[in-house]
This record gives sequence, structure tokens and C-alpha cells, in this order.
Amino acid sequence: MNFKTLPWYPIAVVLSGINLVAAGYAGGAAEPWHATVHVVLAVAFGAWARRLRRGPGDGEHQERLEMLEAELGSLRGELSETQERLDFAERLLAQGAESRRVGPER
Repeated sequence: MNFKTLPWYPIAVVLSGINLVAAGYAGGAAEPWHATVHVVLAVAFGAWARRLRRGPGDGEHQERLEMLEAELGSLRGELSETQERLDFAERLLAQGAESRRVGPER
């Protein structure tokens, strides 16, 4: 089963907001431990929402992208070299075909 972040992000944001409001009510009722628990929950849900917003493994994707870009550069170099060799081979074949077309000298 895949964990899809799309529906969980708004849920985490709402839960964070609810806990912030509850912390205000608990602080107003002179219940410091109760308010502290709500503040901790609000921060935890906020951090979770932020992590969901970033997406899983953004650093891993960036590293992989850099590796692919390096490999693409290498492949471009190899393709350029191959094209140069092909052009050289075509010129040699064209010279050979021209020398065969010329009839025997008289």
C-alpha cells in the first residue's frame, strides 16, 4: 500500500491549527501542562505538514538528477566522437568510390 501525501497535507495543517487554538484555550484556563501538550502537538503536526509538502527524498532525487546529468554529458561526448568517426569513414569511402569510377588511363 502506497502512502499518498496529497490528502494528508491539509489534514496535518488543520490538526496543527486546532492544537494551536486549543493551546490558547488551555493557557487561558491556567492549565500550563495541558497548553504545553497542545503546543508540542501543534509543532509536531506542523513539522509533519512541512515534510509532506517537501515530498519524500528530495535530496535523493537531487543527487540522482546530478548523476543523470553527468551521464548525459558523457553520452554527448561519446556521440560527438562517434559522429566525427562516421564523417571520417564516409569521406574515406567517398574517396575510394571516386577512384574506382575513373576509368583506366589511356
